[in-house]
Amino acid sequence: MLSNHHEFKLPALTIQAFQQEGAICVRQLFTPDEVALLTRGIESNLAVPSPRAKVASAADDPGWFFEDFCNWTENDDYRRFIFDSRVGSVAAQLMGCSSARLYHDHLLVKEPNTRQPTPWHQDQPYYNVEGRQNCSMWMPVDPVDRASTLEFVAGSHLGPWLMPRTFLDNQARWFPEGSLADLPDIEADRSAWTIRGWELQPGDAVFFHMLTLHAAGGVGGNRRRRAFSLRFLGEDMRHAPRQWRTSPEFPGLADVLPAGAPLEHPLFPVLWPRDAA
Repeated sequence: MLSNHHEFKLPALTIQAFQQEGAICVRQLFTPDEVALLTRGIESNLAVPSPRAKVASAADDPGWFFEDFCNWTENDDYRRFIFDSRVGSVAAQLMGCSSARLYHDHLLVKEPNTRQPTPWHQDQPYYNVEGRQNCSMWMPVDPVDRASTLEFVAGSHLGPWLMPRTFLDNQARWFPEGSLADLPDIEADRSAWTIRGWELQPGDAVFFHMLTLHAAGGVGGNRRRRAFSLRFLGEDMRHAPRQWRTSPEFPGLADVLPAGAPLEHPLFPVLWPRDAA
């Protein structure tokens, strides 16, 4: 059964860890029925990708890294998962807000033998939003070992925005070259950083701030890594139209939502509290 109509009360220490480190793991937040519902939605999405879908692995990669965005309005299973689970309540608690608004959904699938890593990056510089009260959820519907899971640099969400680059060819297609500091070379000396990461089972989820530096490795030859991510907006988040194409982009939004406006628009529904949705 779905876990609707129940607020999932997070321990105070979990909320504190999110605020201090920018990433936490919540074990078994989702029921087996919710995982099954989401899995069905993912397979439907893979069968009929949207025009926003892209392959994020090179042609010579023996695996396949697939991404798609913003499908909740067309995918009934995604919509039920998003609106009927407790995820909005959890996001609101972590952001320290009385409400949580959906920003977008994001599917990330690494098929067996995908070598392509997800390089270290922050998410917020790719987006068209500004503000501090935000979070993202990343949850797998397959078991994920430590080598293939998301990793986070603890506390990096408290630092500056860093230059977003394309994953495959390292190009600055968002902010102009030199306008933001470049990411440090974390892999050159991992011991210099506090790196968090968790082996995950279906039902587990990680939550992280949009400025938390994170990365992930490839996957081995014996398992898929189908993961679903949701992005949430809190009360201080504002529209920040860019001169370039954001990832994802929201065509026409700047025509109806001025710069600096709250994200009060049907594309970004309130998930919590439910009576405001």
